[in-house]
Amino acid sequence: MAIATRAGSRDAELSTPAYVVLGMVRLGARSGYEIKQAVDQSIRFFWTISQVQIYPSLAKLERAGLISGRSEPQGRRPRRVYEITKAGVTALEGWVRRPGDMPFELRDIGLVKLFFADVLETTDALELVQAVRRRSEERVELLRLIEPTAHDAEAVGDVYPLLTLRIGIRFHEAMIDVCHEFETRFR
Repeated sequence: MAIATRAGSRDAELSTPAYVVLGMVRLGARSGYEIKQAVDQSIRFFWTISQVQIYPSLAKLERAGLISGRSEPQGRRPRRVYEITKAGVTALEGWVRRPGDMPFELRDIGLVKLFFADVLETTDALELVQAVRRRSEERVELLRLIEPTAHDAEAVGDVYPLLTLRIGIRFHEAMIDVCHEFETRFR
């Protein structure tokens, strides 16, 4: 989606990281630091964004009038805080509604290693299966710790973070179950 800046010129299409930043500002993250914290406590389990992507996205979104920023000194460090504009809400809504492919991208080194585990002795391969299972068990525990925050968001009308959290929990529970079944089969 090409966006018009305040000056009327056309900005390049927004990237997914820019929409992530826009969405996090909508959910109440006000600074680049808060956006990174919000990502780390929510969507990082299926999409990550780096500090290097956040600040240029904030600048681009502000130039386009999709967020408004103001300086808010905090201690000795200057800090800029942002709020989403009506145009920003419209742009985010348009991106969420936009039809098209939604490729599923899963980058999991554990699954890559499992794929090639036939190169190992059976006991070593089963240790790898157990490590993947334990990782998913730890992830479920961590996701469960986030549940109260997702319930708080639901209480103020943001219901989809909780849905997404539940999908993540079920995803890892499925990995645990499949690994456990495999371990049992080959013991």
